[in-house]
Amino acid sequence: MEPAAIGARLASGVVAPLIRKLFVQEGPGAGLVGRPVRISSLVSFRGEQRTLTEKDLNKLAAELVAQATRHAGPGERPCPADEDKIVALHLATTLHTLGDLDMDDVQAVRLGHRALARALIDATLAQGNKLFLSQGGTMLYQRLLDTACLHILHFFTQRSTFVARTLVEQSGQLNELITKIDILIERIPSQSAQDARFERRYAAYMIGKHSTLTIVGIDLSHAEATWPLDAAYLSLEAVPSHQDRPEGTFEETFEGTADAASPAALPAALPTALPADRALSGHQRVLLRGTAGSGKTTLVQWLAVHAARQEPPRGLEQLIGRVPFVLPLRTIARRDALPSPAAFLAAVHNPLDGAQPPGWADRVLSAGRGLLLIDGIDEIPERDRERTRAWLADLLIAYPDNLWLVTSRPSAVADDWLGAQDFTEFTLSPMSREGMAAFIDRWHDAARQTCRTEEERAALRDYQSALHTAVRTKQDLSRLATNPLMCGLICALHRARRGYLPPGRKALYDAALSMLLTRRDTERRVYAPGDVQLDEEPQIQLLQRLAYYLIRNGEAELDRDRAERLIEEALPSVPSAQALGDAPAILRHLLLRSGLLREPSANTVDFVHRTFQDYLGAKAAVEAWDVGLLTRNAHDAQWEDVIRMAVAHARPRERAELLGKLLVEAERWDPKASLRQKLLAMACLEHAPDLDPAVRDEVTRNAMEFIPPVDIPRARELATVGPLVLDVLPPPDGLTDEVAECCVVTASRIPVDAAIPYLARFADHPSIAVRAQLASSWGRFDTERYFHEVILRLDRDGLYFVAESTEHLRLLLNTGPRPWLILRGDFTEDEIRNGLRGEEVTRLRLTGNDLVSDLGAALGHLTHLETLYVTDCSRARDLGPLSELPLRTLVFEPSPSVRPDPVPKGLNTLVGLERLKITLHQANIPPHRFPPGITWLDVQVMGAELDDTWIPTAFPRLRHLHAVFVGISPEHVSLAPLAALPGLRTVTIVGAEVVDAHALPGVTVTAPGATPPG
Repeated sequence: MEPAAIGARLASGVVAPLIRKLFVQEGPGAGLVGRPVRISSLVSFRGEQRTLTEKDLNKLAAELVAQATRHAGPGERPCPADEDKIVALHLATTLHTLGDLDMDDVQAVRLGHRALARALIDATLAQGNKLFLSQGGTMLYQRLLDTACLHILHFFTQRSTFVARTLVEQSGQLNELITKIDILIERIPSQSAQDARFERRYAAYMIGKHSTLTIVGIDLSHAEATWPLDAAYLSLEAVPSHQDRPEGTFEETFEGTADAASPAALPAALPTALPADRALSGHQRVLLRGTAGSGKTTLVQWLAVHAARQEPPRGLEQLIGRVPFVLPLRTIARRDALPSPAAFLAAVHNPLDGAQPPGWADRVLSAGRGLLLIDGIDEIPERDRERTRAWLADLLIAYPDNLWLVTSRPSAVADDWLGAQDFTEFTLSPMSREGMAAFIDRWHDAARQTCRTEEERAALRDYQSALHTAVRTKQDLSRLATNPLMCGLICALHRARRGYLPPGRKALYDAALSMLLTRRDTERRVYAPGDVQLDEEPQIQLLQRLAYYLIRNGEAELDRDRAERLIEEALPSVPSAQALGDAPAILRHLLLRSGLLREPSANTVDFVHRTFQDYLGAKAAVEAWDVGLLTRNAHDAQWEDVIRMAVAHARPRERAELLGKLLVEAERWDPKASLRQKLLAMACLEHAPDLDPAVRDEVTRNAMEFIPPVDIPRARELATVGPLVLDVLPPPDGLTDEVAECCVVTASRIPVDAAIPYLARFADHPSIAVRAQLASSWGRFDTERYFHEVILRLDRDGLYFVAESTEHLRLLLNTGPRPWLILRGDFTEDEIRNGLRGEEVTRLRLTGNDLVSDLGAALGHLTHLETLYVTDCSRARDLGPLSELPLRTLVFEPSPSVRPDPVPKGLNTLVGLERLKITLHQANIPPHRFPPGITWLDVQVMGAELDDTWIPTAFPRLRHLHAVFVGISPEHVSLAPLAALPGLRTVTIVGAEVVDAHALPGVTVTAPGATPPG
């Protein structure tokens, strides 16, 4: 971000027209030149073609100064008002030296805008022009000059005579920088100097607080116990919680209204998976669900740090100008009342609380600049969740225009729990095989920093390679490693045990506790001879007392004095611990040495991760045999992992009793909760290797009420049971298309090799939705095996094949033509051009690509391409290079977080286009921006009324119109202007009421307020 330009408060809409006056206008017919052009030949105040006098230049500089100071708030004015004329004079003098620079346009762009400004100042000083300004005047002068130079360079790169394909990347960076500055100026109102100073301190604190992670198994010293967030962060995928099935496509929007000549085949889309850090992209309010250890809190940290730095990655420009508030519910819900904005910092024990200016948080949120990250709905007692929802609802009413992210475990709250508050729900997907491999590499890269000898580094390389092989070949291991926490535990144990890993989840936890509680300190020689050491078992006894207290009371952290009292009460039963001293001394020891406890704030204690708390609490529950407490709370998501681990800790007879009572308890609840508890009982079978067969059969029989799943949410929930479900899912014979699809959704979300043979049985299914789900699930399984057993068997008719890597693409294209393809993720232009055969591809979807900027370079060779989707591709803005392709259908949906163009550049050059889906951010667009042959139009209108008076002129051949209003809907939509379209057959309006459907006789109108035909 460019603070100088921001400080001047000049948006590009103001600066660009003024800067253009500095240069001569190109006449018609200007074309590409083979060499750069000297700047002195471009300026408009030199030479025979002079159009700007020295007086005009002074006026231009004065206007820049006036615009920069016009909206300054109290105490914010850059310099005294009587100095404005002097600043303008110096600025005009400096800009005049553009005609004296001994460089061309390409050299100027290579320099960058700051270096160009420095060169102009040097040229001004060399001519004897001294700058006599106050400190404030000098700062304003410098800011204005920097901003002007940024736009000057952007002007150079946009000229038609700029050297072909020269510095395209620099041009894109300049455009992106200007866009970010515009967003920031628009988002940040005038601030008092006090607010601005505090926000700088607050941002620095947030970066320091949240920019590191604790690494399981690499905490050999405090300095080594943390991992830089930028290095550690691995983006998982998220899918909309209610869109785990192929969505309706653009072609399907008009199903039933197609012309006879329209293509009959309707391609199926795929689940809209996207990187989890992009869940906020285009959404103001998101509820993100994820299992324990899936990375929810890490994502919260990552978003907070990037917002505080004001350097969001491409595609997350929504974070520009935002002030992050991280609100862990485990901390703030312990108060009698949930905090108001003024108390946000105090509620999370932020040391800057006393320094915040009065009313600062209210001003931030009232301006819509907040990023509220509310972490852990599942970590508060069920009794507190309703008051939390009411608190959220009140905040949303008072401060509606901010960004909100709320996290939870999947079943902690009901579907659409925040639906009335317009939250969009996403669910974190398990790590793919590629994700596991990337995590293993990053973990070992971090561990390598702790190696002291070359022998240790060599051994670590061997462990890294062996673990990659083990995760690929051992199903139990790959299933356990599907979230960052478990994957980190596995890496740590694999290294600590020199390549040996115990089987099963309970065994892994037992080994992890042993590693953290005893082996780590012993192998590090922490204790000197004669030091008092506490064995593993007494530490576990004390820790599980703390864990069980938290679970019983529905809390996630406890006061330090309460923790000390719990330890003191336990000491008579754990006499060996008394060798360390009294309860405070023992607690200090556990905090320093166990690796399982931490102090999130002064005088509070919690576990480093909820998973360890659940595991130890379950052990305590079994030892106390509180079976009634376990079963009575089985409906609460907070207890799900506790119950699973209780079954693992229990002896065979205890397991049978616990599972039997769990089934009895399930009958007390409504059908939905009852089914969930029966599924939980079935999931527990995985942890019960020794169990009465009659009990096992009874548990399975009860869960069969859920099998086969009849809708997508149930299919997703059934998958949480794990591989056991694969044995009871029905074969495809006799299933309806809808149920077959649900079965495939369930099996595809259980990423073990045992799922592949079951999925392969559906490869010949006639339903396009079933085959599309199979095609979209490739990344969750072993690439080669899934390809040969499933992908190769899929009927290619009407199906898009998905490639998420160059390896996917190679396998697909080496086995015959695939005319319909989806490329999902960051493929480069060269990878697309070299990977796709031009004569074979007829339909292509690019989605989630932040690398491709030149569509011509990537797709220009696809001479048979008729249908193109460009979805969430932040840099693909120009369609002109595709004008030679035979495109008939285009869906263009830019990244929601990128500042949009009114319409894509070059759209009007696609003269063969007949079907178009597009998003409009303004009500009236000049008709010449569209190709004239459009017969099918699907338009998404964002926050603006649809002024449809221009539609007949822009689309004279239109036959089918589908308009969806998003955001604030207009009071009504008039269809009367559409009567000028002679071929119009259907009109569908969503999100707004139609008042004059009768104005279109003979046209089928589907909309609120429309009278049904006939």
